[in-house]
Amino acid sequence: MPAATATREVLVPFPWWAAAFLACEFSLLAWAPYNRADWLLENAISIPFALFLVLGRRHHRLSYESVLLLLLFLALHEVGSHYNYSRVPYATWWSALASDRNHYDRLVHLSFGLLIAPAIWEMLSRVLRRRVWLRACLTISIVVSCSTFYELIEWGAARTVDPELGIAFVGAQGDIWDAQKDTALALLGAWGAVGVLWGRLYWQKLDPS
Repeated sequence: MPAATATREVLVPFPWWAAAFLACEFSLLAWAPYNRADWLLENAISIPFALFLVLGRRHHRLSYESVLLLLLFLALHEVGSHYNYSRVPYATWWSALASDRNHYDRLVHLSFGLLIAPAIWEMLSRVLRRRVWLRACLTISIVVSCSTFYELIEWGAARTVDPELGIAFVGAQGDIWDAQKDTALALLGAWGAVGVLWGRLYWQKLDPS
């Protein structure tokens, strides 16, 4: 296969419409966020990651589906970074979800497991095509490790920056088990995603052994 053809095959399956939507959302939500310093902290990782997805597509070679899910996760994250996770006004958007605690951060942590796991699964499939058990375990382990690492970043930021900003960044809302619950939700999301991906292998009549 000619090199030019191979390059086109890598670049064509890219959801440009979703990337454009994320860029528009980012531009709108970057305007007058609830707390500019917290917004900067929240986007310290997400902005470079989004740029890597778009500009580094020759290197990661992820499928249309995986990139779309990653962009969806970033779109959810941008809403939280604009309002401050504990202040996202979802209760006014969907009154049935109203409660004493703002659960938007819980939704995003669950979405982290659901939406990030397919990309990890896909990258691991290139080297573990027939070892599906190992691929599943590694996908879930990487998701939980990334979630835990982010909780450590939150803890470190809360310890080193302005106390009020640190509390806003962590978003625990007084729950002493917030970090554990966030990680558990990421784990649950990863389990769900891996279950669907594994089920797809059986559906396609592939041997998962």
